[in-house]
Amino acid sequence: MSTEVEKFRYDDDIVRKFVGATLLWGAVAMLVGVIIALQLALPAANLDLPYTTFGRLRPLHTNAAIFAFAGNAIFAAVYYSSQRLLKARMFNDKLSKAHFWGWQGIIVSAALTLPFGITQSREYAELEWPIDLAIAVVWVIFAINFFGTIAKRRERHIYVAIWFYIATIVTVAILHIFNNIWIPAGLTKSYSVYAGVQDAFMQWWYGHNAVAFFLTTPFLGLMYYYLPKAANRPVFSYRLSILHFWSLVFIYIWAGPHHLHYTALPEWASTLGMIFSVMLWMPSWGGMINGLLTLRGAWNKVARDPVLKFFVVGITFYGMSTFEGPLLSIKSVNSLSHYTDWTIAHVHSGALGWNGFMTFGLVYWLAPRIFQTKEIYSKKLAEVHFWLGTIGILFYIVAIYAAGVTQGLMWRAFDESGRLAYPNFVETVTEIIPMYWVRVVGGVMYLVGMLLAAYNVFMTWTKRPEKYDEPVIEAAPLGEDTGPEHAPEPELAKAGGMLPSAYKIAYFVEAKWHRIWERKVFKFTVMTTLAVITASLFEIIPTFLIKSNVPTIASVQPYKPLELYGRDIYIAEGCYNCHSQMIRPFRAETERYGEYSKPGEFVYDHPFQWGSRRIGPDLHRIGGKYSHMWHVRHMKNPREVVDLSIMPAYPHMFDDDIAYDVIQPRVDAMAMLGVPYGEAVNSAEDMARQQAEQIRQEILAEGGPDLKDKDIIALIAYLQRLGTDIFKTPPEGDGAQEPTAAVNH
Repeated sequence: MSTEVEKFRYDDDIVRKFVGATLLWGAVAMLVGVIIALQLALPAANLDLPYTTFGRLRPLHTNAAIFAFAGNAIFAAVYYSSQRLLKARMFNDKLSKAHFWGWQGIIVSAALTLPFGITQSREYAELEWPIDLAIAVVWVIFAINFFGTIAKRRERHIYVAIWFYIATIVTVAILHIFNNIWIPAGLTKSYSVYAGVQDAFMQWWYGHNAVAFFLTTPFLGLMYYYLPKAANRPVFSYRLSILHFWSLVFIYIWAGPHHLHYTALPEWASTLGMIFSVMLWMPSWGGMINGLLTLRGAWNKVARDPVLKFFVVGITFYGMSTFEGPLLSIKSVNSLSHYTDWTIAHVHSGALGWNGFMTFGLVYWLAPRIFQTKEIYSKKLAEVHFWLGTIGILFYIVAIYAAGVTQGLMWRAFDESGRLAYPNFVETVTEIIPMYWVRVVGGVMYLVGMLLAAYNVFMTWTKRPEKYDEPVIEAAPLGEDTGPEHAPEPELAKAGGMLPSAYKIAYFVEAKWHRIWERKVFKFTVMTTLAVITASLFEIIPTFLIKSNVPTIASVQPYKPLELYGRDIYIAEGCYNCHSQMIRPFRAETERYGEYSKPGEFVYDHPFQWGSRRIGPDLHRIGGKYSHMWHVRHMKNPREVVDLSIMPAYPHMFDDDIAYDVIQPRVDAMAMLGVPYGEAVNSAEDMARQQAEQIRQEILAEGGPDLKDKDIIALIAYLQRLGTDIFKTPPEGDGAQEPTAAVNH
C-alpha cells in the first residue's frame, strides 16, 4: 500500500477578503434599508431628488442585502469550508481573486446604475443586460474554481455541506440564464423576451428560487459545517440530511407560482405552486430539526457563546420562515396577505433572522481563525450585537405584520350598506404610519448591531500577527476508487439469513446507496441538475405551449411609441415597487379599481408590471380616470392632490427632456420580440412627437403649464393608456395584426 503523502496550504486570504466585503456591504445594505423605511414614514426623506426616491433605492437595498451582504458571506463560507472538507487548496488562486474582484465590480455597478433608474424591473433581477453578462462570467469562474477543487480533492466522500453548495451553483446558473433572456435596445436598456403572463411566471420561477438557492441552500450548507464546528458536536442525523437535501432540491423549484394567486396566471399553475409549497414544510423543518438537535448535549454552551446564540436564533428563524412561507401560499391566506406588508415582514424575518444571524455567527466564528488571534476582540460587544439585532428584528417584524394584516382587512372591508368601508386608499396608508415608525426604530437597532460587528471584526484584525502563519497540511492523494459502483447483490445477504427483499429495504433505509453517490461527484451533480430541470419543465412547458393559458383579446394593441417610452420612465422610477397593475377578481378590488385584469391584456408587456405590494393603489384601470392636469399636479407634488400621500415628488420629470432618439431602437427591439408595430417600425420618433404635442396642447387647454417635450408628457401618455384597451372596439382594416402573435414569445 502506498504511503505517499501530499503537502499543501489552505488559502485563507480569499476568505479574509470576502469577510471584509460582507461587513462593508452589509452596513451599506442596512443603511439604505433604514433610509427607505424612513421615507415611508416621512416622505420628505425622499429629498425630491431623482436618485434618492424610494422607487429607485428600494431595489438597491434588496440587491445589496441579497447579493452583496449575503452573497459575500456565502463565498466566505464556501471558500473556507470547502478547502477543509475536500482537503485541498482552491483549484486556482487567480480564479479566486477574479471571483472576488469581479463580484465586487458587479456590486459597484449595481450601486451606480439602480439609483439612476437603469433597471429591468424584475424582482431580484433588476440589473441590466451588461451586468447580467458579467454575473454569468463571474459565476462560471466560481463554478470552475469550486468543481476544480472537488476534482483534486483528497477526501473521497463529499460531506453534506458540499451537496448544498453544488445545488446552489448549478441552480443559480440555470435560474439566472433562463430568467435573463432579453433583446437589448441600447447599452442601458433591454426588453425581456417573455411577455405578460409568461413573463410573470418566469419572474417568480426565478424570484422564489433565488430565495431558495441563494438565500437557503448555501446557508444550509453553512449550517451543516459551521454549527457542528462551533458546538463541537456531530450533525444529529446523516439520513435526515439526505432526506432534507433531495426533497428540498426537487420540491422547492415548483413553488414559485404561488406568488401569483388570483392573478391572470392560469389557476392550475398557481395551484400547483401552492401544493408544492405546502409540501416544503416537511423538508424545511427536517433541516431545522437537524440543526437544532445537533446541539444536543451542548446547550450549556449557547448561554456563554455568542456564535452559538446567533446560530440558534438564525435556525429558529429559518423554521419560522419556512412554516410561514407555505402558510402564505395557501389561497385563502394569500388573498389577504398578497400585496400587503405581511409579505414584507415575512421576507425580513428570513433575511434579517435566518440569513443575517447565520452570517453574523459565521463571521464571529471565522474572524479569530482567519486573522489568527486567540479569540474575537470582544465577546461582550458580540453579545450586545446579538440582543440589539434580536430586539430590532422583533420591533421590525411585529410592527409590519400588524401593518400587513391591517392593510388586508381594511382593503376588503365593507360597511353595513354594502359599500367599501375605506374607499379612499390613503386611509389605509395613514392607519399604518405609526407601525412604519416602529420599523424605523427596529431597523436602526439592527444597523447599529451591524456596525458593532464590523468594529469588532476590525479590532480583531488589528490584533493579527505581523505575518500570517500558513501551516502545511498533509494528506494522502485520493487514489483509485475501489468502492462499489452500485448496490451489492441481495444474494450476498442470504448467508446472513436475510431475505433479498428485506435487504433491499434495509439498504435503502440506511442510505447506503447515497454513500455511493457521494463518491461520484459528477453523477451527484447530474442528478441534482436533473431534479431541478425536470421539476421546472413540468410547469414551464404547458405555460408556454398551450395557447389557452393566455386567451387573447382583439382590441388589445401595442403601446404607441411615446407610451412605450413613458412605460420605460415608469419602470426607471421604480413605480412597480409601490403600485400593482393587477386587479384580482374580488368584489373589494373591482369596487375600488374597476374590471378585474384579464391575461390577454398583457401580451405586449415586456416585462410585466403586476407588482408585489401596494403602498399606493392599483393602477391597471387608471387610464382615463383623471385629467392630464391631475397627473401633472400629482407628479409635481402628490400632497397637493392627496393631502396625506406618502408618495415622492418627481420635479425632475418637468425638467428632463424626452430622449426621442432612443424611441426608434426601443420600438425596433419590441418588434423583434414579435410585437406587431406596423408603421411605427419606420416612423416611431415622428409618431412620438405627434402624440407628445397633442398631450401638450390638451394640458394647455386644461389651464396647465407648457411642458413641451418633457418626460412628464410621456409618463402621462402611458398612464392614460393603462387598462383601456379592453373597452375599445377592435381595429379593422388598418393592417394591425391579431394579438396572438405575442402569445408564444
